[in-house]
Amino acid sequence: MKILLIGAGGTIGSAVDKELSQRHEIIRIGRTSGDFQVDISDSTSIRRLFEKTGKFDALVCAAGNVTFAPLSEMSDESFALGLKDKLMGQVNLLLIGREFANDNASFTFTTGVLSHDPIFSGASAALVNGALNSFVRAAAIELPRGLRVNSISPNVLVEAMGKYAPYFRGFKPVPAADVALAYAKSVEGLQTGQTLHVG
Repeated sequence: MKILLIGAGGTIGSAVDKELSQRHEIIRIGRTSGDFQVDISDSTSIRRLFEKTGKFDALVCAAGNVTFAPLSEMSDESFALGLKDKLMGQVNLLLIGREFANDNASFTFTTGVLSHDPIFSGASAALVNGALNSFVRAAAIELPRGLRVNSISPNVLVEAMGKYAPYFRGFKPVPAADVALAYAKSVEGLQTGQTLHVG
């Protein structure tokens, strides 16, 4: 399969790359690195990417920004980052990408544990993750040509605890390699409209 991997240089993206590159052709995409670059918050940038990469069999997005801050300090602009980047960025990858997807291609998006297990300063992430999971369920029943879409909802990563440990006390972190298996299941399996929880 020809797989477009957005966020290939990140912690999750690198683990997904390691897992899937054993069996498939991986096109590595980042904001500033990789074989191609994209700003997922910009639909023009997304279309330009697909025009360069051409037809594909699977798209994995392990990218997306949100604001982490106490709700008391959040404004509508604070929420706008996650809504425009992680939420609509991934939605637009499907809306535009379906034109370039081969029959039976899959889209795999990234959400996270905060959609159902919130933390202090995580309101934006919770909002975006929950919305994406709902979008995946709804979009799956309308996609034509055997196209599939799933989201992966990992717990906090072992590799990220150096940065995020104070926010995730009591959570059991999961290794990125374990999270990568869920992406492989989404890409190589037959599930659609599912949120695959890891950890």
